[in-house]
Amino acid sequence: MLPATTRNLRGAGAAPKTPLLILLSALLLTGCGDRTAAPTSAAPPPEVGVVEIEAKPVTLSTELAGRTAAYLIAEVRPQVRGIILERRFEEGSEIEAGQDLYRIDPATYQAAYDSAKATLARDEAVLTTARLKAKRYDELIKIKAVSQEAHDDAGAALKQAQATVAMDRAAVESARIDLGYTRIAAPIAGRIGRSSVTRGALVTADQTAALATIQQLDPIYVDVTQSSTDLLRLKRALASGHLQRVDQHEASVELILEDGTHYGRRGQLKFSEVSVDERTGTVTLRAVFPNPDHELLPGMYVRALLTEGVRQQAILAPQQAVTRDAQGNATALVLNEQDTVESRELDIERAIANQWLVTKGLRTGDRLIVDGLQKVHPGGQARAVPVKLADSRDAVAQD
Repeated sequence: MLPATTRNLRGAGAAPKTPLLILLSALLLTGCGDRTAAPTSAAPPPEVGVVEIEAKPVTLSTELAGRTAAYLIAEVRPQVRGIILERRFEEGSEIEAGQDLYRIDPATYQAAYDSAKATLARDEAVLTTARLKAKRYDELIKIKAVSQEAHDDAGAALKQAQATVAMDRAAVESARIDLGYTRIAAPIAGRIGRSSVTRGALVTADQTAALATIQQLDPIYVDVTQSSTDLLRLKRALASGHLQRVDQHEASVELILEDGTHYGRRGQLKFSEVSVDERTGTVTLRAVFPNPDHELLPGMYVRALLTEGVRQQAILAPQQAVTRDAQGNATALVLNEQDTVESRELDIERAIANQWLVTKGLRTGDRLIVDGLQKVHPGGQARAVPVKLADSRDAVAQD
């Protein structure tokens, strides 16, 4: 048995430890109680931006490269040989049809014309004599005052004189035409280019070099090329009614200039080549544009927006919503009625501005995910947040 003194010391030392042990025990119990009481809550579904697919009429256009060409073009050449006496126009100016351009020395042609007229007058006098003689012999033969031979000779002389006069009249007309060719006139109205000859130059009727070239610039042609494959596709779409033409008579065409600006006037498609170029597999299309200010010049490179027609029930999908799988197939994510993410495989016909024209895989009412694609996966849940995108009804095909 311990001494009383020792028991007192232990009792004195144990008394201060009791409150500390009680406090530690309480803290431990409190911590354990908190961990047990806190429930584990599930994470909310991610938010994704969606657009509701809606079928709508879309005007489809195709962008084709081409060049401008003069509506009318005429190369001025001489029809007779001679010396140029004067030039009667300013290079680069606007001229009218029939306006004098050059004048060739007419002296020799005037003399030939006068000679032909004199020959005609002489032979017409001979014809008059032959006609009177033949008339008298017609009366005399009735009373047998002249022989049959003389009567026949008078008739033959009359016919010969008539033929000679006919030849003389043709010679006069030919001389008159040659004399008229010494005045070189503009065959068409338009803008005339530079002159290849000056006063004093000798020109000939069979020369290959043109004296000048006249081009009519208002209206003006725009020649573009389209692949035969695209042309067949367009014809079949129109024939099946899948695509409706805007104008039943002529297709409308818009023009983009070399600097990227839009030409202020619209043109009309007037002509399609009847054969395919074997080297390129393309067909030439020709459009006509008004050009009153001569802003378009022949040979300019342009891009034509050719209106194909209207797709009445077109489905457009924003390009940011469409991805490609490992096989290169176009896919998109759609949020169904249960807010579950679905993957759709799409058939895409063409690009239209910043959207795809979809022919299969989407339908009216589908909620297409356009924002937050990295947050979701097929089969997962998501919460839809509507997104407003720019509307695009007029469409240009991007090849």
